[in-house]
Amino acid sequence: MADETVTETENTTQTPASATTAGQESQVAPAPQQAQETTAKAEPADKPGEAAAESDHAPSPAALAKKPAQHTIAAPVVNYSQEDIKAAEAFGHVDDEGKVFVKEGESEREVGQFPGASKEEALDLYVRRFLDLKAKLDLFASRLKAANIKPKEIDESITSLAEETDKPEVVGNIAALREEFESLKQQGETKKQELAEARKAAVAKALEERTAIVERAEAIADSLDMERTNWKDTAEKFRALFEEWQQHQKTTVRLNKTDADQLWKRFSSARTRFNQERRKWAQNRDSERSNVKQLKEAIIKEAEEIKDSTDWGETSRKFRDLMDRWRQAGRAGRKEDDELWTRFRASADVFFDARQADRDKMNSAEKENLAKKEELLTQAQALLPVADEEAAKKARQALSDIQDQWDQIGYVPRDDVHRIESALDSVDQQIKAVEDSAWKQTDPEADARKSSFELQLQAQLEELDQQIAAETDPKKKASLEAEKATKEQWMNAVK
Repeated sequence: MADETVTETENTTQTPASATTAGQESQVAPAPQQAQETTAKAEPADKPGEAAAESDHAPSPAALAKKPAQHTIAAPVVNYSQEDIKAAEAFGHVDDEGKVFVKEGESEREVGQFPGASKEEALDLYVRRFLDLKAKLDLFASRLKAANIKPKEIDESITSLAEETDKPEVVGNIAALREEFESLKQQGETKKQELAEARKAAVAKALEERTAIVERAEAIADSLDMERTNWKDTAEKFRALFEEWQQHQKTTVRLNKTDADQLWKRFSSARTRFNQERRKWAQNRDSERSNVKQLKEAIIKEAEEIKDSTDWGETSRKFRDLMDRWRQAGRAGRKEDDELWTRFRASADVFFDARQADRDKMNSAEKENLAKKEELLTQAQALLPVADEEAAKKARQALSDIQDQWDQIGYVPRDDVHRIESALDSVDQQIKAVEDSAWKQTDPEADARKSSFELQLQAQLEELDQQIAAETDPKKKASLEAEKATKEQWMNAVK
């Protein structure tokens, strides 16, 4: 991987007695008194120990630790086939001094020395190094097809492989190896271009998505209204947008610093506007609640002053007015409103409970009054029917006594008022009807008015007879006769 650092041991030792074979790793642990291989050109050593001491191809662990970490491709552990080994061996040979040579074109190059080992063992070591290097190229080719490879990994891998394929101390087809490496370099450049285009598209998409988040935040900030905004819901919307922003940062490609800073500045500005407006709203709300609390305290004081009144009607009206003022005052906050309402309701309950107790007492008295009036109504109805004027006089006198007692009794239940009063009025009307009839028959003024009207009609009829006799026009004569017939009907009615 691009972020991984692999340190590979650069010296490999092998003894004739324990040479590596096909199917085994190409490196083995050195044995005591074993000659160490050198890949630089060196003079033959008289002793294996001196060759190991003079080798400049075997850096110490301390020296290796001081080297900076690099992204290199570690050769995979592969079991090479005998065919691959034989094909590589054709490009090299070992002389009698243990020097290993590789063929490059028409010439050959010394790649190392393995004194104290057989020629087969020395050649096999460098062949396996060649196959290891080729395996690294194959691995890099496979990595170039991976979706998660980064441009940095490509560059570092190509740099590392360029160094390893420049003058590799291996035995094999180096020309083909370099040709493969050049092909991989070109593939790497192509891959980097594809990654660059993909990143460019991903950055554009991420910029569009991040901008959309900012624009939604700005739209919310622009829509803020002191009267209509639900501040709790709006705060939740901003919290959700901020979480979406953070998630977007974690899961998408990184934007360039200029764009990211500008978008964050806009998003932060929208949040700041919301916080400032909400703070203003909270201050106004607190001020309004304080005023509402004062108004309701005043209402409570008035309620406490009238709660013991027994003027039921007037005080009931006052409590209704106080209730209207309470509703119009607004809210002072849930906790404060609950406490204030409890105090106000306590005063109202004192008054209305007392009024209800009085009504209950009154209802009992009204029921007793109803029973008394029912009894008087029965007496009044017993006066009926009234046959003549004399009977009407006696009934009127008896009814007057009943009405006097009636008025002294007092109120009856509201639901029975109309019924019982109407029943008594009916008795009075029936007696009055007989009285009115007798009066009309003996009224001198009525007789005088009747006689005068009869004389007038008689005179009019006589005049109409004269007009009819003198009229020659049939139409006018018919009209006069119709008028005469009408007046005759009036005359009959008067008589």
